Amino acid sequence: MIVIPAVDIKDQKCVQLIQGDPSKKHVELDNPVEVAKRWEEEGAKMLHLVDLDGAFEGRRKNKEILKKIIDEVNIPVEIGGGIRTIEDAMELIDIGAERIIIGTVAVQNPNFVEELSKKVDSKRIMVALDAKDGYVVIKGWKEKTKYTPVEMGKILQEKGAGSILFTNVNVEGLLKGIDVNPIKELVDSLDIPIVASGGVSSIDDLMKLKECGVEGVVVGSALYKGLIDLKEAIKVVEGR
Repeated sequence: MIVIPAVDIKDQKCVQLIQGDPSKKHVELDNPVEVAKRWEEEGAKMLHLVDLDGAFEGRRKNKEILKKIIDEVNIPVEIGGGIRTIEDAMELIDIGAERIIIGTVAVQNPNFVEELSKKVDSKRIMVALDAKDGYVVIKGWKEKTKYTPVEMGKILQEKGAGSILFTNVNVEGLLKGIDVNPIKELVDSLDIPIVASGGVSSIDDLMKLKECGVEGVVVGSALYKGLIDLKEAIKVVEGR
């Protein structure tokens, strides 16, 4: 299992939001490129970049910063936020994203994943499943669907998703720990790798997720608030 630091970008700054609310920030740092390089120096094997302006407004105004991060680090980068068309996805692949993260559009139209998988290797297609109270939510967590994460995960796996990024909205950004049950259920039900996100606030949380069998864990606020030391987390999780 790998620990994947999150670099969320809004208005060209690195931010960490509370419960996905753009008006509530835990953290705001001026230079996302320096932040990304710092996580690489501390031992990260992959970075998780989110273009929050893309996610909220559907406009990709942080493209230059995303490209600069990809150019300046020597580790793979996965990128999400506002991918609504095949062209959006291919643009991020073209600037060097190792993996692209698709959210709402994939849940609303799983055939989008099938179309994309004809153009790029499935391994590079990650679908974000966000769940609240046991059901998948979309459109920035505002709209509840009728699907459980396992039901939607199976559909997306069949359509060509190479991995799932699972976020439990109930605990995301609150730094109060995690609920492993929905994650374990997904890992046990699907054949593709699961990356967990949301609520991780201690090394103990990371160890619980490792026991669940996830491929990786995205950690945001806990790193920025100093609750988790990345070097120590990597050492513990990777058993060194």
